[in-house]
Amino acid sequence: MRKLLKKQRRTPRVMVTDKLKSYAAAKREIMPGVEHRQHKGLNNRAENSHQPTRLRERQMKRFKSARHAQRFLSTLD
Repeated sequence: MRKLLKKQRRTPRVMVTDKLKSYAAAKREIMPGVEHRQHKGLNNRAENSHQPTRLRERQMKRFKSARHAQRFLSTLD
């Protein structure tokens, strides 16, 4: 989470995650003043962006190598 936040130019106003307990613990330690929303449906926008990758993974029963994964993901940009 620290690496992700370093890439951002400013502190986020709200952080939206799923209900994994480690996110709440990390957020309390790193960004105590930021609002944290944990809900199953709030991060759907982010999850839907990964949909083509997940469909491809399911069809191939995972990528066979990192090279194949990189080649596939480079076409999505």
